[in-house]
Amino acid sequence: MNAPKDPGQHHDHTNHAPGHTHRHGGSPSHGHTHHTVADDLDWELLATHLETGGELHLPAHRSTAARLRELLGPDRRIRRVLDIGSGPGVMTCVFAEAFPDAEVVAVDGTPALLDRALARAERLGLAGRVSVRHARLPEGLAEDALGTADLVWSSKAVHHLGDQQGALDALARVLRPGGMLAVAEGGLPMRFLPRDLGFGRPGLQTRLDALQEDRYQAMRAGLPGSVPVVEDWPAMLRRAGLTGVGAFTTLLDLPAPLGEPGRDFLHSQLTRLRDASDGSLDAPDTDTLDRLLDPAAPEGLLRRPDVFLLSAATVFAGRRPAR
Repeated sequence: MNAPKDPGQHHDHTNHAPGHTHRHGGSPSHGHTHHTVADDLDWELLATHLETGGELHLPAHRSTAARLRELLGPDRRIRRVLDIGSGPGVMTCVFAEAFPDAEVVAVDGTPALLDRALARAERLGLAGRVSVRHARLPEGLAEDALGTADLVWSSKAVHHLGDQQGALDALARVLRPGGMLAVAEGGLPMRFLPRDLGFGRPGLQTRLDALQEDRYQAMRAGLPGSVPVVEDWPAMLRRAGLTGVGAFTTLLDLPAPLGEPGRDFLHSQLTRLRDASDGSLDAPDTDTLDRLLDPAAPEGLLRRPDVFLLSAATVFAGRRPAR
């Protein structure tokens, strides 16, 4: 299996509950950034969408990196960072900026996304410190495949693996003594429209959330080796042998009227959701989506003045005990 992405780092929200989004630059992702996963998303085709989503989330990504640097402490020298399920490398490059003495490795299952990560690093003057590693997950999580690191980051990728606890156990083993594992696997559904649009039934986004939650559960159930688990991420990190486990949440708040890049990103997101609805939405909600996606309609997503972007991502982190 390949790693997923997070539009915010590397992952796509279309086939998952919004709170399970992948890649914000990875990956959406989460995330991301993924590959041949059970949800059958073509991550290479989603590359531009993932990178755009990651760039929109840059304020939140930079806040996350700064918080992790603070948690690691001023005396901890960060020499190597792994971005698992990196997607097009938006968060990879953020880490390279935040940890100027570190080698940062983008790990992903889609070669075209890794090419994007290298090109991005080149544009930002980070090429000497950003490298890539092609790895299918979960097979590629072993220490002999990844090497060791002071910081291991994964956004919205672990939930694409059948055995989530097993994935966290493997990532914890990659840590150097005193190193930190941080996973973005929580948060709140993205919001970008008012409850009452002025047409259709109010509450469309809430119904879309429910639809995506059902699809997320179906995706999880269909993964190879899927293992049911209570998604108590702090408890899962502690079971992986980590200590000092905690959590923090970063907020992305882009108020209305949202700029053109944000509108284009949301239009792409909603278009894929509409195309994948396969009769799951009733006729009135389908008609509402069609009006929202009409590029010429003044009440559409690309033109209405009340479009915004609000999302919250929760990061769970813990450290490998020092010897």
